[in-house]
Amino acid sequence: MNNTSITEPFVIEALRAGDRLEFSRVVEALSGKVYRLALKMLENPQDAEDVLQETFIKAFRGLKNFDGRSSLSTWIYRIASNEALMHLRRKHPEIISLDQPVETEDGEQEPVQIVDWCCLPEEELLSTEGRRHLDEAVEMLSPALRVVFLLRDIEGLSTEETAQALNLSEEAVKTRLSRARFRLREILSGYYRERVLEKQAHGA
Repeated sequence: MNNTSITEPFVIEALRAGDRLEFSRVVEALSGKVYRLALKMLENPQDAEDVLQETFIKAFRGLKNFDGRSSLSTWIYRIASNEALMHLRRKHPEIISLDQPVETEDGEQEPVQIVDWCCLPEEELLSTEGRRHLDEAVEMLSPALRVVFLLRDIEGLSTEETAQALNLSEEAVKTRLSRARFRLREILSGYYRERVLEKQAHGA
């Protein structure tokens, strides 16, 4: 898809020409997001640092070939995602690649009872404890689902951008995101059921 309408806060021609000052602006703008993605994928600060470093080394070396069909940030997310997955595969050779179909390991059948979170106020869902439980649940997702959820729901990329970053079809992104969200609701159901019951008890 043509992305000529994408506006970047960077001078792409300067980057392609090897302008280190312009590239330092890219690093400053995106390093925090790349590190956060790597940390949530790998659950290890040192591995996340390694991914951060390798991502920008490869980005700098590859900028002359950046074709602009996606935004620069999406392109860098692709490099970071690949680096994180390579780290995972080195430690866990059984990890599947992103372009393989997601098996039904995450469950096609609905669990017996999924709690309705509508009864909880937003501040409850976004509380420190709530976020901690969400982070723990995200870690339980398979890598193929986790990276889609992180890019789409945590980093805020669009479906198109996520597909570009992961070299997947948009339909595959939608399917995996749906499975990831459902799996998270399943994992978190017990915790939030208790919270809902507490709210109802206090309100009684």
